[in-house]
Amino acid sequence: MVVMARVPRPERPDLVFEEEDLPYEEEIMRNQFSVKCWLRYIEFKQGAPKPRLNQLYERALKLLPCSYKLWYRYLKARRAQVKHRCVTDPAYEDVNNCHERAFVFMHKMPRLWLDYCQFLMDQGRVTHTRRTFDRALRALPITQHSRIWPLYLRFLRSHPLPETAVRGYRRFLKLSPESAEEYIEYLKSSDRLDEAAQRLATVVNDERFVSKAGKSNYQLWHELCDLISQNPDKVQSLNVDAIIRGGLTRFTDQLGKLWCSLADYYIRSGHFEKARDVYEEAIRTVMTVRDFTQVFDSYAQFEESMIAAKMETASELGREEEDDVDLELRLARFEQLISRRPLLLNSVLLRQNPHHVHEWHKRVALHQGRPREIINTYTEAVQTVDPFKATGKPHTLWVAFAKFYEDNGQLDDARVILEKATKVNFKQVDDLASVWCQCGELELRHENYDEALKLLRKATALPARRAEYFDGSEPVQNRVYKSLKVWSMLADLEESLGTFQSTKAVYDRILDLRIATPQIVINYAMFLEEHKYFEESFKAYERGISLFKWPNVSDIWSTYLTKFISRYGGRKLERARDLFEQALDGCPPKYAKTLYLLYAQLEEEWGLARHAMAVYDRATRAVEPAQQYDMFNIYIKRAAEIYGVTHTRGIYQKAIEVLSDEHAREMCLRFADMECKLGEIDRARAIYSFCSQICDPRTTGAFWQTWKDFEVRHGNEDTIREMLRIRRSVQATYNTQVNFMASQMLKVSGSATGTVSDLAPGQSGMDDMKLLEQRAEQLAAEAERDQPPRAQSKIFFVSDASREELAELAQQANPEEIQLGEDEDEDEMDLEPNEVRLEQQSVPAAVFGSLKED
Repeated sequence: MVVMARVPRPERPDLVFEEEDLPYEEEIMRNQFSVKCWLRYIEFKQGAPKPRLNQLYERALKLLPCSYKLWYRYLKARRAQVKHRCVTDPAYEDVNNCHERAFVFMHKMPRLWLDYCQFLMDQGRVTHTRRTFDRALRALPITQHSRIWPLYLRFLRSHPLPETAVRGYRRFLKLSPESAEEYIEYLKSSDRLDEAAQRLATVVNDERFVSKAGKSNYQLWHELCDLISQNPDKVQSLNVDAIIRGGLTRFTDQLGKLWCSLADYYIRSGHFEKARDVYEEAIRTVMTVRDFTQVFDSYAQFEESMIAAKMETASELGREEEDDVDLELRLARFEQLISRRPLLLNSVLLRQNPHHVHEWHKRVALHQGRPREIINTYTEAVQTVDPFKATGKPHTLWVAFAKFYEDNGQLDDARVILEKATKVNFKQVDDLASVWCQCGELELRHENYDEALKLLRKATALPARRAEYFDGSEPVQNRVYKSLKVWSMLADLEESLGTFQSTKAVYDRILDLRIATPQIVINYAMFLEEHKYFEESFKAYERGISLFKWPNVSDIWSTYLTKFISRYGGRKLERARDLFEQALDGCPPKYAKTLYLLYAQLEEEWGLARHAMAVYDRATRAVEPAQQYDMFNIYIKRAAEIYGVTHTRGIYQKAIEVLSDEHAREMCLRFADMECKLGEIDRARAIYSFCSQICDPRTTGAFWQTWKDFEVRHGNEDTIREMLRIRRSVQATYNTQVNFMASQMLKVSGSATGTVSDLAPGQSGMDDMKLLEQRAEQLAAEAERDQPPRAQSKIFFVSDASREELAELAQQANPEEIQLGEDEDEDEMDLEPNEVRLEQQSVPAAVFGSLKED
């Protein structure tokens, strides 16, 4: 039950309290100026009627009028009380008055100003709101204006009052000039484009301006160009032509868009001829293909739109003669523009690099069929291109210019052009040499042979001041006498048109200047040989050999030795040997094989066989490792043909020691096969045993099968047991080699990455060595499974025979046994060491019994 009590107080007789309020009232009586006490009391009375709550706030503020907390909560509560009422309700005016009373003490608090302004904006009181914003800006310090202006600008934009908004924005820009873009956007939206253009021009010209939107200076400039070019009737205060042309000099990498904007300005202004002049100026000044494409496409579109507009106008008004003439003129102008495009594009490329020779040639090709333009183009090209800056070969312009006159029957003019070309200071000697060669070819094409020889002799004559070929400090005219191109052409002409002595003098001069190539030396020697000067040709080879080192001298030595052998054969054998020894001295292994084979052929045909064998033996050591196998094959073949197969044993042994495992394995098989044919079974078995050490049973099954077949044919149970023992031993040896095992495991697993961890997918954390050990045990187990059980692994030559039967069989006399007498032994002693008597004897079938072939 609530007890209402009226406490008579002389100062406020209208106050009414409840029983629960008494503790708070007593506390306030003790601490009237404590904000906390009043806030606790207010918090307690939040559920009380609004007039009671407002009365409590008023009591507190009467005692504490400068408390921001009390005013803030009081004003917030009063605004909430009228939130859902109509804006015409008188309660709104009471709340407004309450705010005005608060600003008597709280005029420095921006939060209260913002709340009051937002409250007025919600009421729709435009003038009162604007004045309140102005009061807030006057009352607050300038450091806090940044809190007021965003709401103020939003208020200005929310009403269709452009003049008021413009004045507000101008005041705002004095505080925050970096927000000019926002003002410009508002001006565009309110269709005040003239002032927007002025502001944008000011921003563009301000180098310190930083765009809040992250736009570059060029982007702002481009916006300005679009604005003033697309609205020529609304932008009157700016000189559009001067602004855009200023951008052309400022942004040289974006000329295309700026030129198009300037032309668009004149088109929208109705000055079509001026726009056409702008387009023509643009396509003659742009420097990049991209800008040219933009301007040309815009130009072509403009001409098309003009033609379409003219045709539409003519069809509507019905005019005939004047319109037809004007329309034909426009069509002709458009066709000419389209036809000029390749030439204009070429001009752009030449403006980029006026020293680009290939582009000048393309420009000449574009003038095909117009001789005057071709001559002018060539003249401009040879005057413009700097040989030291040229891209391409600048002499081709002079040559093509002379060829043009020649094709048109003006030989004198062609000669004048080439003569001028010989005086040009080219960068490379080869350019001047090419010009001299073209001079000679011009005379040859018109059968002026003497004149051609005269020109080339003039080109190769010694200058007054000699210079080295690569001396860049000297002009090319002083260095062309060392050009091999000119000398080669002169030598060819001398061979065809001159005498033997003149040609020989030319070749000698080339060798004296030390500019010859191996081919020149060979040509000189062949020329002397054709004229039966054999010793002179050999001297030419010798001079050429003294000029070059390996590997350039390889062809000279090969030709020289071949010619010498074909000329003298075995008549000058010692001289030929000296030549070969001289050639092989310092010869790289790459080129040694050919010379050694030629040397060995010489010894076989004209010398001694042992000398040939010695050459082959040297060759096996001198050639590259990749060629050693082929060299040993040749060596073995020639030794067998000359001395017999027994002489090849030492060669086989040396080859097995020197060659790689793969080739050594092949040599062992051939060596063993040879010993079998010679009847040396034990030697062959020893070779197989030696070779088995480099043959892994898992990868070289062919070798082990061959050895097995050999033992089946020529061995017995013990030898086969020994073979199997060796096989197990070799396999165990390879199983303990970690590197080999890893490679084999990768090969088996088919891993693409080639790492040991790939052998066990899903077990990346397992140790790699543990994986190798597991794999080794697995391979060993597989090898044991592949072998037959010991109880059944006995190999008998007679099936199902016991040990006793084998012993009895061994004691029985062989009726087919061959008896060797003492006379035959004496005959064998009389044979020479290199001669072997071979006899073949068929093995009786009884020896094998019922044993089937494997």
